[in-house]
Amino acid sequence: MRGPHNIIRLIRTGATFERTGAMGVILDAFDAPAPLRIAARVLAWPFKWLGHKGDPSMPPAVRALNALGPAYIKFGQILSTRPDVVGDDMAQELRVLQDKLPAFSIEEAKAQVTSELGIPVGEVFSEFSEPVAAASIAQVHKATLCETGETVAVKVLRPGIERAFRVDIDAFYFAAGFIEFFSPSSRRLRPTDVITHFEGVVNGELDLRLEAAAASEFASNTKDDEGFQLPTVKWGYSGRRVMTMGWAEGVPLGDNAALDAAGHDRVALSERVLQLFLNHALRDGFFHADMHQGNLKVAANGDIIAYDFGIMGHIDEYTRRVYAEILFGFIQRDYLRVAQVHFEAGYVPADQDVDEFARALRAVGEPIFGMDATRISMGKLLSYLFEVTERFGMQTRTELILLQRTMVVVEGVARSLDPHMNIWTVAQPVVEDYIKTSIGPKAVARDMALTAKVLARFGPRLPGLVETALIRQTQTPDTGPTYPRLKKLAWLGGGVVLGALITILASSL
Repeated sequence: MRGPHNIIRLIRTGATFERTGAMGVILDAFDAPAPLRIAARVLAWPFKWLGHKGDPSMPPAVRALNALGPAYIKFGQILSTRPDVVGDDMAQELRVLQDKLPAFSIEEAKAQVTSELGIPVGEVFSEFSEPVAAASIAQVHKATLCETGETVAVKVLRPGIERAFRVDIDAFYFAAGFIEFFSPSSRRLRPTDVITHFEGVVNGELDLRLEAAAASEFASNTKDDEGFQLPTVKWGYSGRRVMTMGWAEGVPLGDNAALDAAGHDRVALSERVLQLFLNHALRDGFFHADMHQGNLKVAANGDIIAYDFGIMGHIDEYTRRVYAEILFGFIQRDYLRVAQVHFEAGYVPADQDVDEFARALRAVGEPIFGMDATRISMGKLLSYLFEVTERFGMQTRTELILLQRTMVVVEGVARSLDPHMNIWTVAQPVVEDYIKTSIGPKAVARDMALTAKVLARFGPRLPGLVETALIRQTQTPDTGPTYPRLKKLAWLGGGVVLGALITILASSL
């Protein structure tokens, strides 16, 4: 229900931040301006008594987000990958939201497994451990299959998680509608559409059969990727609320001390994690969209192991090419081309000035090149990017939300491994390779081949379709068939056939 009762939920959110002491901590982390600090404290303080108390043993921000529920925890997970935005100390505190949240009992987990699989746990697993990781939506148990003796990870959804998310999302919808009504300028950000997108992502996470399917597809796409591993889905032991996969043995990617002790090259790992993401996004159009440290390990041989496939991103071929051209333009410091691509793709309204937009992009890109990454303030950069989008009337592209969010997260993960990493230098070989294979002559030939395949499916119906089109186009209410128009259509028909022949020839090259 998206009614006014959600006002209480939103007030309680602010009150929880105030009661737990998280309000001041978060405002400090974001270096919020004085007016915002004063307004936030004045509005939240009178309702402090309504806020959730949370777990006093937790740091303030973690305590507040954990008390508010899974949707807020998701936000905290993103911030945990950005020490350059919230500071090293807070980022480290928020890491517990990735996989170290309070777990539910092993008895509840076993009951769910038995209910989902229709077989008692003891008949499926000879061993079933206490939770080894617990996140916002599910927790994981280490187990051993009776049939094969293989060690596996059993993921079990939290009891009541569907309702918990429903409550949060309803409140978010209400807040989005409130913002759009009272702040017309915010409508370009499409708050309601963003929440709808978020709701779709969450619903996908709440059905582990979909996650298993995503993991299977991802494994098929990446089977030849060097230095990358995925655990195997055990379909016979999986269902809507339970998923079983092979056990991923390795060092957590977020534990730099353990990585160093194991002799892993963190600089190489930082480059690989970013390049893997770009390869998956550009080459396959299907990528892991929740690549924080809690979902990544490093195997003994140095391979990166990814798991937890509840959030996967998909982008079509056209969007991939646009995204690659934008990245490539930044790498080449060709800001005019980057601006032109934004206009061509419709990301910027046509009535804006392309040269002005190019200059604004230059102000974004130039400070990054040749500068040590530790000296780049990502917080200030993101703030300026927001100003640019507002100035040029750019609307939120919901189809790019996961891509953009994951890019921010992955870059944060990479920089946590190597604070001096420069995203553009590392991205260059991957983007250049994609440009060569997907935007050059080979890509044109491949597109024409695909067009030919589509035309071929209509081959038997083509004469009838052409005849019907000719009759419709040459008839007028008063005079009937018109010879000049028929002649033009004959030339057009010949052009279509010639184009199809050229396409077929090109596909055979």
